[in-house]
Amino acid sequence: MKLPDDFITKYQRLLGAEAPAFLAALTEPANTAGYRVNPERQVPAKLTSAPAVSYAPWGYFGTVKGRSLVHQSGTVYSQEPSAMFVGATAAPARGERVLDLCAAPGGKTTHLASYLQGTGLLVTNEINRKRVRVLAENVERFGVANALILNDSPDTLSPVFPDFFDKVLVDAPCSGEGMFRKDPGAMDYWSLDYVDECAARQREILTEAVKMVKPGGQLIYSTCTFAPEEDEQMMAWLVKTFPDFQLVPVEKTGGVIDAKPEWADGNPDLKNAARLFPNRLQGEGHFVAKLQRAATAEGVQPHGQAHLGTALTGEQRRLWADFARTVLGDAAPTGDLVTIKDQLFAVPANLPALKHAHVFRPGLHLGTFKKNRFEPAYALALASDPQRVTQTLAIDQDQWIAWVHGEALSLTTAPTKGWYLLTCDHQPVGFGKVVGQTVKNFFPKGLRFTVYPDDLD
Repeated sequence: MKLPDDFITKYQRLLGAEAPAFLAALTEPANTAGYRVNPERQVPAKLTSAPAVSYAPWGYFGTVKGRSLVHQSGTVYSQEPSAMFVGATAAPARGERVLDLCAAPGGKTTHLASYLQGTGLLVTNEINRKRVRVLAENVERFGVANALILNDSPDTLSPVFPDFFDKVLVDAPCSGEGMFRKDPGAMDYWSLDYVDECAARQREILTEAVKMVKPGGQLIYSTCTFAPEEDEQMMAWLVKTFPDFQLVPVEKTGGVIDAKPEWADGNPDLKNAARLFPNRLQGEGHFVAKLQRAATAEGVQPHGQAHLGTALTGEQRRLWADFARTVLGDAAPTGDLVTIKDQLFAVPANLPALKHAHVFRPGLHLGTFKKNRFEPAYALALASDPQRVTQTLAIDQDQWIAWVHGEALSLTTAPTKGWYLLTCDHQPVGFGKVVGQTVKNFFPKGLRFTVYPDDLD
């Protein structure tokens, strides 16, 4: 792999004696695969026996096959190890209100969700319409029940959520220098001018992001680039432009080092930020900074109510209540129930007015109302805890292979007719309806796939 000449010259100048090791690491084959386990699942021991990522709870080095049970059920999320450092730095507490502003494809959102454990509020946003669909799929697969998914620009969201969030994460669009060896195509559009273009866009995003951090809250900023213009210099600009914000220390372990104040006119507070270099740790590289907003800052909380969807009719409430009582028991999700056309959602509570926001997914999708019946959603299945659900049906691996392919299952001993949460190896995999000796398949048609022998462990 041939790095751009301007890139080589730049980092030889910036890194001096460390440049040869840094540049050599970027020309080596990428071998830094990783995954996070879902703390809301019963995780198989084989997943947690891999080498752990020291700086990221639930993180491990290794690969997970995309057509495996643990992937389909949301037991794991594949994520590059150094990217896990971002969520670990944010580390929201249970009950907090959190915004992931530039969220697709969802790795950092699902990491934040693991910290929240179904409490508080997780607003996750992606401006790109195609990428927000991928984000929604990954949020759904990971079983996140407290997420509101938006498809908006930062300047649209800042008036909706003024001074609202305990933590705002900006994993900024960047020049992607840390992706060179994973995606050599990233070098095709890299240039010194492109770095400046990215920095300009980042300033625009941050100008809106700071408005959504409540007094006393935190802004977490990250990139997967090494460019000082997008990293140290960006943070120096932010604290100068918005004096309510100050850099606070980021915990550094496992090869993570201080950022470089000398790359931003010697601002000593920048040592609080962190750099992850590929020649110093097993990862592709990242920059991460944490900023605290002064608790004494003057804030203006948003007013109004979300008013998403329509209230349920009496018949709809009865159908949902019957299903929830019979099938879910005390595992039924909380939240405000609303319908959008014939679709039922549990919307997170205490949202502000959202009439100016583009809501892609208003909350957890519970299911569909059809004539005289309720049909549960795939998202509800993956957000359900099999240990708490009243009606579950365990299937074996061969049956799971048939299930994800879209086939009905035949039973030798059938339980009472009705809906059941299907589980395989203690993992939720979808809802099925038992009729006689058959389990009717409701695995989403657009997600069905064929499992080949190489996909199995």
